Amino acid sequence: MKAIKLFILAGCLATVGIISWIVSGGQPKPSLKNIAVKGFVVIELFTSQGCSSCPPADELVKKIQKESNNLPVYILAFHVDYWNRLGWKDVFSSAAYSKRQNQYADWLNLQSIYTPQIVVNGRKEFIGSEEGTLRNAIKSSLQKPSPTTLTLDDVKFDKDQINLQYKIEGTTNNASLVLALVQKSATTNVKGGENGGRTLAHVQIVRNLQTLNLGGKNNGSATIAIPSTLNNQSLEVIAFLQNNSNGQILAAAKSGLNNSVALVSAKNTKPSK
Repeated sequence: MKAIKLFILAGCLATVGIISWIVSGGQPKPSLKNIAVKGFVVIELFTSQGCSSCPPADELVKKIQKESNNLPVYILAFHVDYWNRLGWKDVFSSAAYSKRQNQYADWLNLQSIYTPQIVVNGRKEFIGSEEGTLRNAIKSSLQKPSPTTLTLDDVKFDKDQINLQYKIEGTTNNASLVLALVQKSATTNVKGGENGGRTLAHVQIVRNLQTLNLGGKNNGSATIAIPSTLNNQSLEVIAFLQNNSNGQILAAAKSGLNNSVALVSAKNTKPSK
């Protein structure tokens, strides 16, 4: 794993974002309208409620989510846990998401990790608040044909987990299927740390992550657990096929979930889903 040079990088991100805007001359950002869609794009945001540079990135992916509603754009917000020791524990954070960010540092040959960071289709990374860079990456990815497709079928709740069937057309050599359970939106009153006193809004929050070794198979079944803390939230499952050697994402798909079914408790004692 790469070393975390958190304090130096995080303290500089706001300044870097301003400099990037000045260098660009304040030019209008590329639109997502009228794009000839041939591919897909998976946007992974690594963020934290304890990072003062992160709210602009959270707002940016929220904006992109609205604009790309009818496009094959899949947004995942991973709340890392290494900011938790600095005065506020991010309620959505997980050590597993910090581990995933460190894996990208290995795949992309980075010397450090930082927040906010965006990774697009597993192969391109940049500061999460760089709107022009993100829009250009989305446009480029959507225009690039993908030889592999992924389909999710028969997605159902079963007590405290979600069951689904998947089908892949194309190669699955040296690839894994990654399933993310996503909470569509949330707001949090932050009471400490760099964002203390602010109310932060988030979208596409990853609440659980499951990786399935395909073993060369192109179809099968998979499950992902539902955390007991999710009470009647708007949820979806995003799945993608990822190369194990370099992190490249080869295909992606998603499925919305029925909240009325989600209210059934795993233990049938209280509405916890």
